Amino acid sequence: MTIIPSHSEAAASTQRCLIMLEAPSYLVSRDLPSSCEEESKWIYNAHCVLQLSLKKRLLDDTEGSYRSKMLRVDETYQRSNQSQQGGGDQQIPPVTTLDQNALLNCLAHCSLSDFRSIASTNRTFRSLIKNSELYRLRRAKGIVEHWIYFSCVLLEWEAYDPNGDRWLRVPKMAVNECFKSSDKESLAVGTELLVFGKEILSHVIYKYSILTNTWTSGMQMNAPRCLFGSASLGEIAVVAGGCGPRGQILNSAEVYNSETGEWTVIPSMNKARKMCSSVFMDGNFYVLGGIGEGNTKMLMCGEVYDLKKRTWTVIPNMLQGSNGGGGGGGGGDSSAAAVSGAPPLLAVVKDELYAANYAQQEVRKYDKRCNVWNRVGSLPERASSMNGWGMAFRACGDQLVVVGGPRALGGGFIEINACVPREGEALHWRVLASKPSESFVYNCAVMGC
Repeated sequence: MTIIPSHSEAAASTQRCLIMLEAPSYLVSRDLPSSCEEESKWIYNAHCVLQLSLKKRLLDDTEGSYRSKMLRVDETYQRSNQSQQGGGDQQIPPVTTLDQNALLNCLAHCSLSDFRSIASTNRTFRSLIKNSELYRLRRAKGIVEHWIYFSCVLLEWEAYDPNGDRWLRVPKMAVNECFKSSDKESLAVGTELLVFGKEILSHVIYKYSILTNTWTSGMQMNAPRCLFGSASLGEIAVVAGGCGPRGQILNSAEVYNSETGEWTVIPSMNKARKMCSSVFMDGNFYVLGGIGEGNTKMLMCGEVYDLKKRTWTVIPNMLQGSNGGGGGGGGGDSSAAAVSGAPPLLAVVKDELYAANYAQQEVRKYDKRCNVWNRVGSLPERASSMNGWGMAFRACGDQLVVVGGPRALGGGFIEINACVPREGEALHWRVLASKPSESFVYNCAVMGC
């Protein structure tokens, strides 16, 4: 006969659960017992973890979503209890028979910061945390948390979780010296971090998955490239322009689906360009700046791709004034910006476009109606760059973030500054986190899942 935990045992289990959440050893995955008695205790412990995680998030309960989801887990556990008490030798249903949809719905409302703790509760929860369906469900519910990934040392990546205020370890990439010294781009899409570069014979893509915490080789694009513009929206990303294997400047573009790992060719841009920047705004994909064919100056025109209509539209002078460039010739397509400068530093928060003017250490906001840029504040004082290189300017949820630090010989530190832009107010930066590190940022991507 299987033993059911008594009320005193349940209280003790709850206390153990609280202790486990605080203890470092709780973050270590381990093999779990398979007996029904132990499985019952693990169900209860998992229930405790979910309760604590959901309460900590303090989500809006206008539709009673928190109560209903927790009641479903409560009822499942109570049914197991009652069936055992009234059924003599009847076995408690193992956790694997719980309603997976109910558990996924419950987990979807938990914080990503707690996923590792929940995953260590038992095999079923570990499997659900690694299930891409969970993250698809979060996107469908509009529940998105953001982690900031950046590289200050070649082949090494770090990550910061603003919600949990913690640094995350990312395994080191195992690649050759050729890739280490090549031009690299990065892109976060879905639950993946993609890093693009060159090896000895060809362009390659390396893919880091938060589901497996490992690096693998990603599927090649239809037209391999580097120095391109890219941006992601949920589980899809678009790349456009860049340089081909023979150095030719491209106008082609492709869509990547992180659910399938496949690349699909889409219509080409009107202008070929490399070293451009891209963002998603109002559900459409924008490409700004870059160097065109036979040109040594920055293109001032932008282009927008409508994903539904599958069409590109040129926006003349869209970049003019975003980075202090002078007047442009050729219909407003170029300025006196140096080729050595970094691609435009752009970020979109709440469908509003911002640019970091590294020359004048300020931030400007794009006026969509008038096609002009207006100053809204300064950049953080201690974030330095070399013509825009070495500093990251990104959107992280409803915040603008700047990742960088003061240049220093023999080391230094990295600092993440953030601010919430508000209409009619100057930007007020605050330090989210800092740590000893190299201060030059090679690549940076923000993952939202």
